[in-house]
Amino acid sequence: MKNRSWRKAFLIVMLTTIVSLAQAGEKGKQATSSINGIGRIEHVFVIILENHSASGVIGTPDTPYITSLARDYASAAKYYGVTHPSLPNYVALISGANWFINNDHEDNRFPHSNLADQIEAAHKTWAGYMEALPTENKLADFWPDKKTPLYASKHNPFVLFNNIRNNPKRLEHIKPYTALADDLTNEKKTPNFALIVPDQCNDMHGGVYTSVPGYPETPCPYGSDKGKGGLLEKADKFVKNTVTRIMHSPAWTHTKSVIVIIADEGDYNGKAARLGKWDSPAGCCDSPILPKGDPDISADWPGGMYGGGLVPAIVLVSKDGKRGGYVSHTPYNHYSLLATIETIWHLGLLGFASDTEQVKPMTEFLTK
Repeated sequence: MKNRSWRKAFLIVMLTTIVSLAQAGEKGKQATSSINGIGRIEHVFVIILENHSASGVIGTPDTPYITSLARDYASAAKYYGVTHPSLPNYVALISGANWFINNDHEDNRFPHSNLADQIEAAHKTWAGYMEALPTENKLADFWPDKKTPLYASKHNPFVLFNNIRNNPKRLEHIKPYTALADDLTNEKKTPNFALIVPDQCNDMHGGVYTSVPGYPETPCPYGSDKGKGGLLEKADKFVKNTVTRIMHSPAWTHTKSVIVIIADEGDYNGKAARLGKWDSPAGCCDSPILPKGDPDISADWPGGMYGGGLVPAIVLVSKDGKRGGYVSHTPYNHYSLLATIETIWHLGLLGFASDTEQVKPMTEFLTK
């Protein structure tokens, strides 16, 4: 059973969320207005990578492009994953909670409100661009198969929420990554919110041991981080191609838009240690407090905050944002990013994003 104090805090935050959402409908009509000098932001693109700490990505010789973005734009030095492993971080990012889940079980389902609901209620648009998505079956948990998981649904949070996965019309918002290029050609076709998820070779995850036709980045074994053809180099190339494409689009050149590059959680070391095979449980901003010996972690887990460790977080703003290698030392996590999106578009605040004492929106990056 999870820690009771965390549950109590969660229930308080949920009550706050209900009040916040009740007010959100009217505020959504004002979604294009300025907040605290931020101005009108039309598009937010989030590129999410996997399982690497900030120190292992920014400044390494295998990620020259990602490093250049941190140098030329802005970064958050104290940005944490919410928890471990992957799935609850993705869920937290779009719903404001991990819903007491700290595992990657592919049968996890969530009957909760989410960012897509808020965006639609505010008459804005959203899309998920998933590399290697099996378009013939968007509800598949793996592709090509579980032994060769180039695509995994645990990295596609939209299909984990019942009110999206059970609605064919809403599933149309989940697209293969290849659709991004066409959607960027016309600003009206570009969604206001885009979640961009590379496949498991291009997101630094690894675990694909055979070649998949049409995907030259395969294979990519676990632990093949460094050197030519390593996971870091593959991710750097993916980020470069994607950011370059966005920056050449009307959405970037004609409006104020934002690109955020993050990883879901810190390093995976694969050792059956007290941290459940992860390098760090460091966290902030309402990361879960889990009891000693929690079965989702390990029998020798001592208890306490189970955060996702420090991860890279780089923020690029097309107009009037922080640049020149600006570094924030404010503690942030995925709840903070959610709160940022909700704040700039007056959507109301979901879950722990509404805990304004612990969770701060990242609006500092959106002004000069």
